[in-house]
Amino acid sequence: MLSLALLAFALSLVATLWARRLFQRQAVRYDPDAPQRFHFGDTPRMGGMGVLLGWALALAALPLLQAIGMAGNIDGARLQLPLWLLMLLPAFAGGVVEDLTQRLRVSWRMLLTLTSGLLAWVLLGVSVPHLGFAWVDGVWGAWPGLGIALAVLAMTGLPHAFNIIDGYNGLAGSVALVVCLALAHVAQQVGDRELATVAVTLAAATAGFLLWNYPRGLIFAGDAGAYLWGLLIAAISLLLVQRHPIVSPWFPMLLLIYPVWETVFSIYRKLARGDSPGMADALHLHQLVYRRLVRSVLHDDEAQSLLMRNNRTTPYLWGFMVLSVAPALLFWRYSAVLLAFCVLFAVCYVWAYLTLIRFKVPRVLQPPRE
Repeated sequence: MLSLALLAFALSLVATLWARRLFQRQAVRYDPDAPQRFHFGDTPRMGGMGVLLGWALALAALPLLQAIGMAGNIDGARLQLPLWLLMLLPAFAGGVVEDLTQRLRVSWRMLLTLTSGLLAWVLLGVSVPHLGFAWVDGVWGAWPGLGIALAVLAMTGLPHAFNIIDGYNGLAGSVALVVCLALAHVAQQVGDRELATVAVTLAAATAGFLLWNYPRGLIFAGDAGAYLWGLLIAAISLLLVQRHPIVSPWFPMLLLIYPVWETVFSIYRKLARGDSPGMADALHLHQLVYRRLVRSVLHDDEAQSLLMRNNRTTPYLWGFMVLSVAPALLFWRYSAVLLAFCVLFAVCYVWAYLTLIRFKVPRVLQPPRE
C-alpha cells in the first residue's frame, strides 16, 4: 500500500502543477469586496483536478503494481474504480464549471451533488443500516428507506460542507488528509483493505496538492476539489459502517463534525437573520479567526502580507481537528461515547464562535504582540 500511496502523491504533485499552469489564464478574479476574497491576485481554482488525477490514476495502476509485486494482496478488481468515477462525475463536473466561471447557481450545484448521492446509492449501494443504539435500531431496520435517505443526504451535504471550510490555504485539504488517514486506520483494523486503499490513496493525492496550496497558495482546490473530498470521504465512511457493524456510525460523524457543524450552524445563523442559506458571507468561524485572532502582517509587499496572514489562520483550526479526530480514533466502536464527544464539540464551537463575535477572546488564545 505504501507504493500505491507514493504513486498517488507523485501523480497528484505533477498533475496539480499541470493544472495550475494550464488554467492560470482562466483564473477568475473575485470582486474586491467578495466575502471569499482572502488572497491577492488571480489564483487558479483547479487543484481538485490534480487530486482527482492523482487518486484515480494511482488506483488504475494497481494491477500493474500487483504484477510487479509492489501492491501486496489488495484486490484491485473489487475496487470497481469505474463506478466510483461515475458516481463523482455530476458533482465534480459542476464544480469545474463553477471554478472556471463562478456563474453556476447554488441550486444547480445542490442538484448535481444530489445526483452523485443517488448514484452512490445505485452504484455502490451506500446506506446507513443502523444508528448504533439498540433502542432505535429495531425501528430503523424495519424501514430501510430511512437508511438510504440518510446516506443520500450525507453524500449530498458533505461536499458543500467541505466547500464551506475551504476558505484559507491548507484548511480543507488538511481536514481531508487527516480524516482519510483515520478512516484508513479503522478500515485496516476491521480487515477492509479495499476501503483502506481508497482512503490512503486519496490522502496521498491530497498531500501532493497541499504542497502547492500550503503555505504558498499557488493553487486552490475550488468547488471541484471540495466536492471530490466530500463525496469520496462520505462514500468511504458509509461503506465502512455498512460492511462492518462493529464500527459505530458515530465514528465518521465525529471525524467530520467540524465541517458538518460549521454547515449546520451557518444555515441556522443565516435563517435567523432572514438570509438565504446559500448566500455567501464572511462570518464563518475560520473567517472570524482570521479577523479577530490573526494579527495583520506588516510587509512592503501587499500580496505577501495577505498570504502570510492567510497561512496563520489554518493552524488555529487544527485544534478543532484534534478535538474530533483523537476521540474518534480511540472510541470508534462506542456509539454513546462518540455521541457525547459530538455534543461536546458543538458546545465548544458555539462558545468559541460567540467569544470571537463579541471580542472576548481569552488571553491564552490571543497572539503575542509583534
